[in-house]
Amino acid sequence: MLTVTENAQAVVKGLTSEQGMPETAGLRLSLAEDQTQLQVALVPQPEPTDQAVPSTQAPVYVAEDTVPALADQTLDAAQTAEGVGFTLQPQEPTA
Repeated sequence: MLTVTENAQAVVKGLTSEQGMPETAGLRLSLAEDQTQLQVALVPQPEPTDQAVPSTQAPVYVAEDTVPALADQTLDAAQTAEGVGFTLQPQEPTA
């Protein structure tokens, strides 16, 4: 399952609280219709079939059809010239 860095969790928490969104609000990751691009959106609540990433301080939801594509990825966030940007990196192997 996708993992989320503490930095990304803090960014999601900050974004949802800035927008005055409900506690169920979070970041939703899904594949675009062409299945080649990842869509990232702040949502007030998950879709019924979304899976919540476990053990996060701020909700991160993954569309059901996107779960396999992100299973071995880690979501991180960093400041860019355009604002906050999210990145995916392969998960570190566990010993």
